[in-house]
Amino acid sequence: MAMPKLEVPLLFLFFFFFFLAPTPSRAETFGPPLVSPIQKDASTLQYIITAYLQSPKETKLLLDLGASYIWINCDDYNSSSYRHIPCTTLLDEFVGCFACLMNCRDSSPNCGDSVCVLKPENPFQPSFSGNEQYAPALVDYFSMLTLDNAGSIGGPSSSSPFTFIFSCGYKENLKGLARGVTGSAGLGRSSISIPVQASAIFHYPRYFALCLSGSKTRPGAAFVGTKGPYKFGRRIDLSKPLAYTPLLLNPVGKYSYPDLKKPSSEYFIGVTSIKVNGKAVALNQSLLAINSGNGSGGTKLSTVVPYTQLETSIYKAVTAAFVKAAASSPFNLTRTKPVQAFSVCYPASNVRRTRAGPTVPAIDLVMHRNDVVWKILGSNSMVRVAKKGGADVWCLGFVDAGVRPKTSIFAGDPSIVIGGYQMEDNFLQFDLESMRLGFSSSVLSRGTSCASFRFASKTG
Repeated sequence: MAMPKLEVPLLFLFFFFFFLAPTPSRAETFGPPLVSPIQKDASTLQYIITAYLQSPKETKLLLDLGASYIWINCDDYNSSSYRHIPCTTLLDEFVGCFACLMNCRDSSPNCGDSVCVLKPENPFQPSFSGNEQYAPALVDYFSMLTLDNAGSIGGPSSSSPFTFIFSCGYKENLKGLARGVTGSAGLGRSSISIPVQASAIFHYPRYFALCLSGSKTRPGAAFVGTKGPYKFGRRIDLSKPLAYTPLLLNPVGKYSYPDLKKPSSEYFIGVTSIKVNGKAVALNQSLLAINSGNGSGGTKLSTVVPYTQLETSIYKAVTAAFVKAAASSPFNLTRTKPVQAFSVCYPASNVRRTRAGPTVPAIDLVMHRNDVVWKILGSNSMVRVAKKGGADVWCLGFVDAGVRPKTSIFAGDPSIVIGGYQMEDNFLQFDLESMRLGFSSSVLSRGTSCASFRFASKTG
């Protein structure tokens, strides 16, 4: 069904959604919370969500936890309802446009005269290469599936698509993305990320949650605008119990310059120590803190990094402690040849398995207090690598990130990046009102999984 042309002045949309709309402290909302399946692409290991754009059309988007906003390939964007954002307006300033596109006369979303432009961010293409592309920002209709009152079923797409701000992109921006993906969904610390816009428009609580699936065939789930409940298999509510740790702001993001620091849109947490099999690993503590001067150090969460990355000295210390613990009782494991990117591997025939995955030493990420611990068990620490007619091994799924490679010219890299594999079958709730992360550690030990959420209709 075609949507009507957006006739409401853009300036009114800005004032209504971000100033006149009721504050999130009230209990009433204007619609059910949003939900999407999270599919994992087997060839790229990317996570993909489903939204509805283009009046409306099912659209596959890369799930990018730390990105600032949605962008979509507008070379093939077929909508009669979109509007550009004019330059030098309050909405332009609010969105944080990079520049102003002038004298582009073609009648297409990717063209306009005196319109605001943003940067379509593809994390799999080099940044700061000197060939950055910018594309117009749009306002158009957007919707997702909706969650029932019991928090247990993802139903049909919202009956009332809402106006949303996002960026255009170009076909070349899709290079490196999974087949069928036409853009990126940003959930990061930004005034125009999906959870923030949805909260302003629908008066939702400023919360979102992720449950990435470890299944090759069944999706996980993403939730926007609800504190819970989140009912998974066996009607287990994953909103409780959760451990909580503060979400930290990195003051130096990738678009910073020596004389102008711009905060990062990505989510950081305060890992203060790492234990292997209950024993603390000796680390350079300065690496675990965010350097306020250049933004290096600290621990970042990422859905576009497949396996957790550790700065070289941390990687060496953690893997050495893991190998030592795995060789002792009750594990008694002997290493075999490394495979692919993983340096610590064991013959699969020698590794026992339980509901929580391979029986190996636990890796504990200790947060701001000693009693707040993200426990990484075998299901998230070990990766099965089986080659036809060749090796069949379990490998420690952490990789050496090097000695702080640069995120950008002026911003340093984090010391730890917790990747998607380590998040699978872990429930993560992002409370953007109190700026804290709620986390469950593996839900497999509770007899459920992130693949057990029920979607009422086929969603891809």
